[in-house]
Amino acid sequence: MDRAVMRPNPRLVPAAWAGIAVATALLAALLAGALRYSTLPAILGTGVTRVGTDVAGIACVGLALLGVLLPASARVTDAGELDRVRGLVNRALVGCGGAWLVLALLGVAFRAADGYGRPVTALTGPDVLAWATGLAAGRGALLTVGCAAAVLGCAVVRLNDPEIVALRIVLVIGLLGMITPGVTGHASSSASHEVAVTTIALHVAAASLWVGGLAAILVVLGRRRELLTLTLPRFSTLAGFCLFTVTVSGVLTAQVRLGSWASLFFTGYGALVIAKAVALVGLGGLGLLTRRRMAAGRVPVLRWAGVEVALMAVTLGLAAALSQSAPS
Repeated sequence: MDRAVMRPNPRLVPAAWAGIAVATALLAALLAGALRYSTLPAILGTGVTRVGTDVAGIACVGLALLGVLLPASARVTDAGELDRVRGLVNRALVGCGGAWLVLALLGVAFRAADGYGRPVTALTGPDVLAWATGLAAGRGALLTVGCAAAVLGCAVVRLNDPEIVALRIVLVIGLLGMITPGVTGHASSSASHEVAVTTIALHVAAASLWVGGLAAILVVLGRRRELLTLTLPRFSTLAGFCLFTVTVSGVLTAQVRLGSWASLFFTGYGALVIAKAVALVGLGGLGLLTRRRMAAGRVPVLRWAGVEVALMAVTLGLAAALSQSAPS
């Protein structure tokens, strides 16, 4: 009797990646000593909403990037399949854009509660509004809400007529929504303000394109061999530039925030930086392996790419923990 081959449900894979990112962020925050200056409910609320917001935003960026990278109809043998994929991308953008908007709004409430040191249920509307408008981090969170709403609106419009709003516009709005929390958070108050803001913007944008693009390709094109073969090499070139940008900007950001080598080895924040650096080295190795397999004509390389995205989810969780930690 032949044994059935168990394959994971492709609809559950993104949920698994998101779960990995959330679990990593919460565990890393606790191990880095977040309980010294916050409560467990606040850590859970801000951690889950922050990672959830990042995952949904990255999904929007990745879907828009995939739509941009898809080949022209003249290059494929089945134009109908290409049209179905484009429709799937548009529908997925509506779902991810809606999730991004809801999670971003919840994130504002939980971060305001953490700032006031009160449970979220004890906050009033004026409390949340005062936090969101009175602090740079709050205004950045509101900008993310605005970008998520814009992505959702553009996605809904594209369902009726894709020609009205180009996917490149959705991609730019998504990237802006991902960048604003970083440049309005710790980086905005850094002593080396210009360097910190520039490096964190490049870091977040490159990571969003890299992680979101690969995840979208795996989920949407994983079982569509022709489109995958035409799209993956184009993305691989972009991924190489993203890896370089993420690495260099990450080193510069860590140097600006830590200030000394001692802080790297003797603080919880430094431990998170080291863990993220190790994950990036692993990602670089997996990316190199994928490129070599493609150069040898071994396409698709879904198993290795899936492992790469899982490791990206761990890195995303570590990044979320870093964004909520102080370098001390």
